Formats: sequence, C-alpha cells, structure tokens
Amino acid sequence: MLVDPGLLEERMRPGGHSAGAVAIVGTGLCATHWVVAGLDVGRFHWSDGVPRSVQGLGLLGMCGAIFLTVWAMHVNPFFSSVVRIQPERGHHVITDGPYRFVRHPGYAAGLLLVVTSPLALGSWWSALPAIPAIPFLFQRVVREERLLRNELAGYAQYAARVPYHLFPGLW
Repeated sequence: MLVDPGLLEERMRPGGHSAGAVAIVGTGLCATHWVVAGLDVGRFHWSDGVPRSVQGLGLLGMCGAIFLTVWAMHVNPFFSSVVRIQPERGHHVITDGPYRFVRHPGYAAGLLLVVTSPLALGSWWSALPAIPAIPFLFQRVVREERLLRNELAGYAQYAARVPYHLFPGLW
C-alpha cells in the first residue's frame, strides 16, 4: 500500500473492471467453504474425526500456498484478478521468482489452498463447497493462457522455456 499506491488501486479494481462471473462464483464457493468450516468445527462438530497430524499437514500446505501467492504477487506487478493484458502499465512477460518454474504460480497456490484448507480447519464437510471451485480455477488458467499466448509479446517463447502451467513435472 505504501510502496506503490497505483499498484494497490490496480489490484483492487483492475482496469476499472469487475473480476467476472467465473471469479465471483469461485470466490463464493471459497467463502461458503469458510462458513461451513466455522459451523462444523465451532458449532455442530460434524467432522470430529480429522486427525491432528492431517490438520498439521493441511496447515503446512496452506502456509505454502500463501507464501507462493505473496511471492508471485511480489515479483509480478501485473498479477490481477481480471484476465487481461495491461498495455497502459507496460505489461511484459515475468520470468523471475516462481515464474521460473511454472507459468501460473498464483493459480497453483489457489489449488493448493482449496485442497489443504479443509484439512487445516479440521472440517471434512468444508471440502464440499471448496472442491467445486477447482474446475473454475482450471477454466481461468486455460482462458488466461490463451490470452497471453495470443496477445502478450514474448509469451510463446517463455511458454516454450517453462513448459508447466501449475506444477513442475505434472501440468
């Protein structure tokens, strides 16, 4: 906020646009996941059988996802909730930080967060609204990949050097 107020403004309302229906549905599913977890663990105790060791692994996964997100946002000033090219801000291919290993580290972190947060929260039931967010995330990756390949100079060459979308060795 203090270092670059313009970047903060861009990230809060990217390009003057809303995030779009896919992002809104995905965010809604994630928010529902948090509500279900709170009701489960705090009030109704539907999932009392989540072992502490599994919760610990989930917490480590969540910490890793948060670290990866912050790292990606730190090195990429074009990191945005809206899939778009930002020519007014000098948009160019980012190849530093986690972008050396995968082309979409923010989405990789999002997927890791969706999978690990129900475990960390100790709520099997909260996975029910979280897991359906995964197809929305993959849809965003495919949509963004298509846009970047078609409209961002140098992206095709970058994609040839960094072949993985989300996870090294997998996809």
